[in-house]
Amino acid sequence: MGGLSLRRQRHGAHLPLLLLLVAAAAAAGKGNKGEHARAAGATGLRFRRESGTFKVVQVADMHYADGRTTDCEDVLPSQVPGCSDLNTTAFLYRVFRAEDPDLVIFTGDNIYGADSTDAAKSMDAAIAPAIDMGLPWAAVIGNHDQEGTLSREGVMRHLVGMKNSLSGLNPEGVEIDGYGNYNLEVSGVEGTSLGEKSVLNLYFLDSGDYSTVPSIPGYGWIKASQQVWFQQTSSSLQKKYMNENPKQKEPAPGLVFFHIPLPEFSSFTAANFTGVKQEGISSASINSGFFASMVEAGDVRAAFIGHDHINDFCGKLSGIQLCYAGGFGYHAYGKAGWSRRARVVSVQLEKTDNGGWQGVKSIKTWKRLDDPHLSTIDSEVLWNRGSNGKKETMGRRKKNPDGS
Repeated sequence: MGGLSLRRQRHGAHLPLLLLLVAAAAAAGKGNKGEHARAAGATGLRFRRESGTFKVVQVADMHYADGRTTDCEDVLPSQVPGCSDLNTTAFLYRVFRAEDPDLVIFTGDNIYGADSTDAAKSMDAAIAPAIDMGLPWAAVIGNHDQEGTLSREGVMRHLVGMKNSLSGLNPEGVEIDGYGNYNLEVSGVEGTSLGEKSVLNLYFLDSGDYSTVPSIPGYGWIKASQQVWFQQTSSSLQKKYMNENPKQKEPAPGLVFFHIPLPEFSSFTAANFTGVKQEGISSASINSGFFASMVEAGDVRAAFIGHDHINDFCGKLSGIQLCYAGGFGYHAYGKAGWSRRARVVSVQLEKTDNGGWQGVKSIKTWKRLDDPHLSTIDSEVLWNRGSNGKKETMGRRKKNPDGS
């Protein structure tokens, strides 16, 4: 959660416009497996053979608590009756069925610990649709996950131990701040020259909760030890990709996921981003330099966060796209009449003349809204090999029934 203060603001409640029973959504979701294997317990991530794509669904700020008994916030009065955490669950099934992702990434405030009777059970319920559909998933924690019956470390350990989880606690043998600093490698298409190399690197960091320094108010930040780990990991992956056969001419693209925005998210206006900014940027009150670390690393193409629920924009700064997901959960502050949403990121490989697959050609994103049509909005290219990203001329932002 972000907003203009550190306190969570409670408002009304909300029922999704499309009234789906959670059980029916679950049953329908189980049949959609896509072309790629989803064996239970599988940890290998790779691009799809037929399409040369790898797709991520980012879910930010579910704020899940106790399920059916937990009310919704910031919705139209007509949508209040019967609204609960189960609306969040139904939305997860809807978007997973529609997108059939290769990986789901939960970017913090997955539960709202203060309203949760049992944090472990709440987390199990929050993540359940991904597990039920056999989807690989990974998570970081925000500033509210640990406010219940589990400590911050306890929350992350629980996430790591859940079925189909690719989450990591922290790298072994490294002194590092926080919990949940890890990376995942995505291999090329099996059987191709890059089938055993990571052609896409995913970095996950714990951006903290609140400042522990008395003279510095507000939210936490990504610490120096985390930045050292990130830069060393990035450097190692780049050397491996470019120096080991088959040698590549440029680094594999990197995507970074964490919860609390960096101060640099304040750099944009409506003239230079895609999406909306409807609240202030709730970053830490100091700049710890992580944006500079990403720029210096040289492989990062985009960073994805949550925290400020009614911001959902992407803007480019120094060659890196900085993207909000927009709030997903119904037990989280939002804006009445403004649909909850998820961000989708689709990475496309370049095809060879003989029909094979090479390295990453482009990174595209769009958002899915929890409205009657599960609308797709704000489709844009974040990065294209040989360019620094561009907005699409087709499929530009379309007005939806909720006015977004």
